[in-house]
Amino acid sequence: MSSVFPAQTQKLLDAARNGGTHEVGQLLISFTNYLRFLAKTQLDGRVRKRVSESDLIQETLMDAHRDFTSFRGESAMEFAGWMRRIFLNNLIGKTVEHLRTEKRSVRREISLQELQRFDRSGSAIEIPILARTESPSFDIRQVEDKNLLADTMVQLPVDQRHVIVARHLEGKSFEQIAVELERTPGACRMLWLRAIKQLRQLLQDRGAT
Repeated sequence: MSSVFPAQTQKLLDAARNGGTHEVGQLLISFTNYLRFLAKTQLDGRVRKRVSESDLIQETLMDAHRDFTSFRGESAMEFAGWMRRIFLNNLIGKTVEHLRTEKRSVRREISLQELQRFDRSGSAIEIPILARTESPSFDIRQVEDKNLLADTMVQLPVDQRHVIVARHLEGKSFEQIAVELERTPGACRMLWLRAIKQLRQLLQDRGAT
């Protein structure tokens, strides 16, 4: 399976599969922003009241670390899919747990069928805010396969993922992002523009735009 992931991601995966304990940890850390992306786009208002985003991410990372030896793929893309399935299982489990605790109808609060379809088509992801870029010719809402969008996001370098998540999903200013990345606001703005350009190109290469 071909991959356009950063070379370092594939290098970490290869080393981790060969028994590198340190590399396993570094590999999982490199996917943290991907999990943040999934959490912020999957936890709607109803679910967010009952499920902690940070707890969900931490549980997914711990499960992935514990079960890493069961991963049978070879590419970074396959690893992203494996991480997504762990995340989805945890999201479903936590949602059901909280709904049962409150003795409410699962059907009334959230459709688990919709969550399960996410693993196949990604149709549950809604990302209207990501369309607010300075490139009017690129509207991310036109990407019908939102699961493809999530997989494409994780192919970006870590810093580019960070700036897109921070800017579009968390609504942070370039000044705030600059503090997080230890760069100037101007440098973060340029990073953001490159990230949007790269995301658009990757989607175009895969026929999504």
